[in-house]
Amino acid sequence: MVRFSQSLDDKQSNNREKQREQLKDNHHYYSHEERQPHVVHMPKEDNIYRQVPNPEYQRPVYQKEDNFYRPPQRAESSEIAFERPNVIEKESVKPDYQRPELKFPPNQNIQFGVEYSPNSKPPVIGNNHTIRSNSIIYNDVVIGDNFRTGHNVVIRENTNIGDDVLIGTNTVIEGDVIIGNDVSIQSNVYIPTNSVIEDNVFIGPCACFTNDKYPVRINYDLQGPKVRRGASIGGNTTFLSNVEIGEGAIVAAGAIVIHSVPPFYLAIGTPARIKPLPDHLKVPNRF
Repeated sequence: MVRFSQSLDDKQSNNREKQREQLKDNHHYYSHEERQPHVVHMPKEDNIYRQVPNPEYQRPVYQKEDNFYRPPQRAESSEIAFERPNVIEKESVKPDYQRPELKFPPNQNIQFGVEYSPNSKPPVIGNNHTIRSNSIIYNDVVIGDNFRTGHNVVIRENTNIGDDVLIGTNTVIEGDVIIGNDVSIQSNVYIPTNSVIEDNVFIGPCACFTNDKYPVRINYDLQGPKVRRGASIGGNTTFLSNVEIGEGAIVAAGAIVIHSVPPFYLAIGTPARIKPLPDHLKVPNRF
């Protein structure tokens, strides 16, 4: 076996050591003027760098004079002024209880601090219910037995819900909604006002129902969809206002329903096309 006496790496390391020794020897012969100037950073809001002689390696203290930052007076430093941009200082915000009450124009129908209707009644819920955290149920809501929810469910006023109903996480049910018995509503579903969901209906996740045919354009009586008995709604579906999903019909996942679906028909595609439902799918939903 042949072994070299000195590798290339060893030579490089030795060269580095020699350079360091030379720097140490020559360091004492440098005057302050010959040394490389020390870089001093200006305040963060200026984002400017200036080189000033600093043999003591101490950060200079800048003084504020009439919105200018000037370096400390030194014989070797030049008189150069740096303009400081306008900086808005944050002040602690304290509530002012002496301010007048905030009021909106009457035609905007906006009010602050309005209590719930004095004639409203607390929600009524049947036996054997499971309501998970961060769920909100408004007054004037009637719910049957065996009711279950996920987390963060919102059920607004004047909603009637039957027995054996499941409402998934993050689902929002606006007011004036009727939901029948044996209904399964999955997560992230939006059901607007004036919607009707009959018995034995399945609604997949992220289904979105609408009740305004011409949003923010003209006055329109809000009419949500009507989902009849035994229908199945796939996930990520969208429904225009006032459409009716017939009994036993199926809406495929991702469909956009712009017309009513007859009983025991299939809606599929965007916009949804209506096709007859195969015979083997003409069976009730099984939960």
